[in-house]
Amino acid sequence: MLLRRDTLDRIVDGELDLVFRRWTRPTVKSGGSLRTPAGMLRIESVEPVAIEGISEDDARRAGIGLDDLLAFLDQKEQGEVYRVVLGGLVPDPRVVLREDAQLSDNDVGELRSRLDRLDRVSRRGPWTRSFLRLIADNPHVRAQDLADGLGLEKDVFKNDVRKLKNLGLTISHSPGYELSPRGRAFLDRVDA
Repeated sequence: MLLRRDTLDRIVDGELDLVFRRWTRPTVKSGGSLRTPAGMLRIESVEPVAIEGISEDDARRAGIGLDDLLAFLDQKEQGEVYRVVLGGLVPDPRVVLREDAQLSDNDVGELRSRLDRLDRVSRRGPWTRSFLRLIADNPHVRAQDLADGLGLEKDVFKNDVRKLKNLGLTISHSPGYELSPRGRAFLDRVDA
């Protein structure tokens, strides 16, 4: 489920707690969460609803007039209409993690173990440390340029960097990447 930045800002401000979408299959689930630029958005419930059952109050809670909401939902002919109740936003755990540069010996050991596992399951062989060093040496360089230098497809490269990001080791930018404080601390400990 995509949410525009202005919609996210209104969720943060408490102006809306409900959205409606027409889907052939829901892209979020009750009790789940959605990673957004503003943080992790809790999804309280996702229920199908008859379009005739949408009230003025529902539209107001979704931050839109009823006529505009119905027009938005009518843009797609396929699928069922869903009422999505939104919970609060909490910080993205990856952002919290990436700022933690105070690594204990256990933290370093856990990161080594997780990176070793990523290396073992890779069809290309070990890649994690070389990617971290590449990003450290080339901050804010476009993903395409980094991928080309490695002889990889951009999507393959980006997918692998996302795995490092999920461990709190990198930060994505437009363009490129950089090591997070956690990533720099890890490399410093590994290279020491």
